[in-house]
Amino acid sequence: MGLNTKHRIDRQEIIDDFTMEGEVLREALDKIAKINQLLGGNKLTLSGVKKLISNNLNTIEITIVDVGSGNGDMLRILADYGKRNNLKLNLIGIDANDFTVNYARHLSKRYANISYRCLDVFDKEFNEIKYDIALCTLTLHHFKEDEILKLMSVFYRNANLGIVINDLHRSAISYRLFQLLCYVFRLNTISREDGLTSILRGFKREELSRFSEKNNFKKYNIQWKWAFRYQWIISKI
Repeated sequence: MGLNTKHRIDRQEIIDDFTMEGEVLREALDKIAKINQLLGGNKLTLSGVKKLISNNLNTIEITIVDVGSGNGDMLRILADYGKRNNLKLNLIGIDANDFTVNYARHLSKRYANISYRCLDVFDKEFNEIKYDIALCTLTLHHFKEDEILKLMSVFYRNANLGIVINDLHRSAISYRLFQLLCYVFRLNTISREDGLTSILRGFKREELSRFSEKNNFKKYNIQWKWAFRYQWIISKI
């Protein structure tokens, strides 16, 4: 039977349980980070950040908030990039799982400019945080459409420069390729089941365009990138 990817599925992932903790979760976080790195996902987010700050290199300090920061690998990559290029970056990771936040803090302890906060992005406390750039790497698909519209509105209101979204292209080909990837990397149950669910919760280009229009974004660009990702950049400058 063929795989129908016409519509996003409404199914929670195992990792959406914010009370989860322990070695199984730690392994899943590290596997997700490793696969994202190998498939070029981190480079995709970094290139989006470069585009937004290219005309603002004289800014004294650039604050970047990473929503769904996981084990913090993207923030550490940004910190290293900033150091190499003499950029003063203030990097904030947001995650709703306390265990995940503490693990990210442990991995990032040598980075003085990275901090983490355990927050639900729909709480008032998050809505009041101001920043220059909002990042969302492989996290937006965890939300339903009404939640996405609300969250993107908060990002746009609170960001000075813009937003970088890096998320999955929903397709049968990417689903089958990930099944092969599961075998090659011997992924644990969480990584395997959540990865397949993530693809089916991913996006088509027209859906991202619709979100942009509904939120009245004036300057945005959506590009398909390997490996079956969309880079969606919303600029305010």
